[in-house]
Amino acid sequence: MNIDIISATLMIGGIGLFVGVFLGIASKVFFVPVDKKEAEIKEALPGANCGACGYSGCAALAAAIAKGEAPVGACVVGQQPVADKIAEIMGTSADASVKKVAFVHCLGDCERTKEKYDYTGTKGCLMAKFAPGTGPKSCRYGCMGLGDCVAVCEYDAIHIVNGIAVVDPEKCVDCQMCMKTCPKGLISEVPYSAKAHIGCSNPERGKPVMDGCTIGCISCQKCVRGCPFEAITIEKGYPVIDYEKCKNCGKCVRECPRKCIV
Repeated sequence: MNIDIISATLMIGGIGLFVGVFLGIASKVFFVPVDKKEAEIKEALPGANCGACGYSGCAALAAAIAKGEAPVGACVVGQQPVADKIAEIMGTSADASVKKVAFVHCLGDCERTKEKYDYTGTKGCLMAKFAPGTGPKSCRYGCMGLGDCVAVCEYDAIHIVNGIAVVDPEKCVDCQMCMKTCPKGLISEVPYSAKAHIGCSNPERGKPVMDGCTIGCISCQKCVRGCPFEAITIEKGYPVIDYEKCKNCGKCVRECPRKCIV
């Protein structure tokens, strides 16, 4: 009995010794050196892993920056402060970036639109979009206010106010999660410093728009003709501002007859 125990002990010990030696050799053979810059860049990143930079997470972005495959200012969440830190690590300079925030292109709240029917389905914009008329609101292109964007925002920067999603630009870090989540594509990024924004994405014209929302854009194009900098064009049926050309003069806001430019 004692011989069996000793034999078993020696066998287990031998296997353990073999595995240990094998792993030790393997660790040397397959050793991958850690890039010091990559580790420092990863430490400087906020760790949100939101994917807004175009990479799967902060670790992947750190590796890309360290290899020179991504700019030092690629992190939209960290913005300029993080870009400056990473630039210091890389021994370069970070160009001043334009702060951007999310904006919901819909002003059709509960006072400006009406409910066509009582929606009793699964709560959530993604599911409600498949309901008759792409949702219960009178404007089939507008915000349904069911809060999918609110649920994915980790920064408490977007809330449902009077039936529509509204972004707090002071809290928004432009992680773009709300943009990716909105099933109607109503949210886009805009410069933080911009004064004018189009508050409607309805591609229809005239009476159908007015029947759905008291503030909806009717594509009269008065804003297009009146802009002294040619910063507004009609795309997909509704006006779009080119913020590179916009000088924040506010003329479009004052002249819009429907008051859907804010």
